[in-house]
Amino acid sequence: MSVRIREMTLADCDRVAEIRIGGWRSAYRGLIPQSYLDGLSVEEDAERRRAHLSHSDGSVLNLVAEDPGGELVGWACHGPYREGEALTEDAELYAIYVHPDQVGRGAGRALLAESVARCSAAGHGRLLLWVLRDNDRARRFYERAGFSADGAEEPFEVDGVTVPEVRYARPLDR
Repeated sequence: MSVRIREMTLADCDRVAEIRIGGWRSAYRGLIPQSYLDGLSVEEDAERRRAHLSHSDGSVLNLVAEDPGGELVGWACHGPYREGEALTEDAELYAIYVHPDQVGRGAGRALLAESVARCSAAGHGRLLLWVLRDNDRARRFYERAGFSADGAEEPFEVDGVTVPEVRYARPLDR
């Protein structure tokens, strides 16, 4: 599938929330508590997207993928990597989600490639991301794109359940 990548607008927030929530419910089924997934709200998420986008200082970039018919099928978000409160020279892919019906059709690869290109052009040395340790599909996706686990791990708590995350890194051309 051919997709067009562009920056997200306020008009995209409802669809991005649908993609994000659908992505969570699909990708994390069996990995995090179902009660948490069932409690996710598209409306609340859309409102958060609007607030983030409206108050952005430009350091965080939201990208969307459109199919040939103009329908949004994916979303990615990247920005500065933080070590605690300090910003580093690296960038972080905060999120990337494709509508569950569109997984495997190229939108995720296109979003990731655009994030890598933009972070590289901005002069970052590496692009980092966190992925659930047991999310084998996502880990294979990132590994095929040149990322590798760098040994860092941290717990992510969801509804009282600890879900381990691992950090992946990819060097960037400056």
